[in-house]
Amino acid sequence: MRIRSFESFAAVSAFVFFSTLAPAQVPVYGINVNLEQAKKVLVAAEANARSQNLPMAIAIVDTSGQLVAFTRMDNTQTASTEIAQDKAKSAAMLRRTTKVLQDGLAQGGANLRFLGLRYAVPIEGGVPITLDGKIIGAVGVSGGSSEQDGVVAAAGLAALK
Repeated sequence: MRIRSFESFAAVSAFVFFSTLAPAQVPVYGINVNLEQAKKVLVAAEANARSQNLPMAIAIVDTSGQLVAFTRMDNTQTASTEIAQDKAKSAAMLRRTTKVLQDGLAQGGANLRFLGLRYAVPIEGGVPITLDGKIIGAVGVSGGSSEQDGVVAAAGLAALK
């Protein structure tokens, strides 16, 4: 009986979470990002990080959050290796930027439930990779401030446009 109550609570919580943060139309998944696309994003993001003199870790994942490409620049803090991958996985699996989660959490109140959701990383720097309106993967960046991570991730995405 307790398990059913927990499952019901989890289902309702997830519904409330996604309905409050969901854009008008949630993008659907497409074919997974391929290695060539992932490398384009990675190279552009790394070039942007270098131009700002920011040592960063950059991860590209497919729609299921599995790593496709990764780099950790020299002198990047070691924690950024896992953080970049977590941000990318969050963006891919929850189909929204991690900044959306960060902003929702900053509002407090009922949004504090985000902290209990698996894969939710409420720190800017994780962005879905879309092609033809469909999510094909995500990029996650870590090593600077959350805002800097977001800028570098966006620079990587621009390489596919």
